[in-house]
Amino acid sequence: MTETSILRATELFASLTEESLSAIAATGSPRQLQRGDTLFTEGEEPDHIYIVTSGRIAMVNRSIDGRESVVALMETGDLFGEMPLFDGGKRSAGARALEPSGVVAIPYEPVRALYQEHPDELWGVVKLLVSRLRATDKSLADSVFLDVTGRTAKRLLELAGDKDEFILPITQEELAGMIGASRERVNKAIASFVRLNWIDQSDRRYIITNREQLTIRAR
Repeated sequence: MTETSILRATELFASLTEESLSAIAATGSPRQLQRGDTLFTEGEEPDHIYIVTSGRIAMVNRSIDGRESVVALMETGDLFGEMPLFDGGKRSAGARALEPSGVVAIPYEPVRALYQEHPDELWGVVKLLVSRLRATDKSLADSVFLDVTGRTAKRLLELAGDKDEFILPITQEELAGMIGASRERVNKAIASFVRLNWIDQSDRRYIITNREQLTIRAR
């Protein structure tokens, strides 16, 4: 997959002309990360947008006492790090590789220059912001209407996708951070799914044996 096609697949750059897209793609540089590598930290001065080409990247916030919350999981094709491009702020979250991963880094300046020269292209920005707002609304609704067990069921289904058998790509601690609960409470929820024969679990390998009931519990 070329860098041009990678950019074309994102909401931010999907509507660009071929000329503009090629110009932006030419400024990109690929980077390879190992599990645990930090791409950037919360509060850091920003200068690049990133697009995931392989693996998974966790967007994380840390509390004063060092606890970590995974606020978003970026997978192949996802774009992140764009907010400071428009408001001039610092990084609102850190980015860390959950497994060996690849990203394409796009510097801010050529993107800014493009939008200044062709403001009509900003519709791509609007679409991206709307999708971010929808995701935030969904997350807020889950935190209000779903208990820890429901949020755990929903997150496992999201990580499984359309597969019934999958390897959990993150640690139990990271999963708990994504769900917004303690590791103990998340483990208790998973144990209840095993007892109910909704899933089978062996270390990080999961098999969904009753997707219908797990889906109902996630609502």
